[in-house]
Amino acid sequence: SQKYTAIGMLGKATDTLDATGKVTEEKPYDQVTKGDLENVLQKFTGDIMQVPPLYSALKKDGERLSTLMKRGEAVEAKPARPVRVYSLSLQQFQPPLFTLDVECGGGFYVRSLVNDIGKELSTCATVQELTRTKQGPFTLEEHALHEDKWTIDEIARSLEHCTALLPGEPSRKKLKTEHPGETAVICE
Repeated sequence: SQKYTAIGMLGKATDTLDATGKVTEEKPYDQVTKGDLENVLQKFTGDIMQVPPLYSALKKDGERLSTLMKRGEAVEAKPARPVRVYSLSLQQFQPPLFTLDVECGGGFYVRSLVNDIGKELSTCATVQELTRTKQGPFTLEEHALHEDKWTIDEIARSLEHCTALLPGEPSRKKLKTEHPGETAVICE
């Protein structure tokens, strides 16, 4: 599973479903209460169907949809697909902003979730900020190496700790280097 903290904004929709996109719609959100938002979250928990965003890494004819969109090519929305939301909770509500904690399975798009929440509340919404706080056994809090510890020794210690969390033997790949005769090995 993976976990995210997302800050959404009510009242605006963008083409990318996040703050980097062009605003495509604006709607009033004054009617939305904290209770309304908490009630709506229940509809998005468990096994649900979700339409992935057009600006995504999903591919059409071998190219990412986001690349096609940026080139101005017409892209059809992918059909809704099953995704799993293990937990979804409202952490803060200060209109127009709201903060969610989301734990979900693979293939899930938080941008689509926030967009769908806006629609369900008879307004619109977009992601303003998104932080992945967990991926599999790794958490941001426990496993991220803070910048003040970016030394060879600290990096080596961190890698030893993290590889112990992975199942089985890591696979190894040989990479070409800039200098003939040298080989680099990467563990995955």
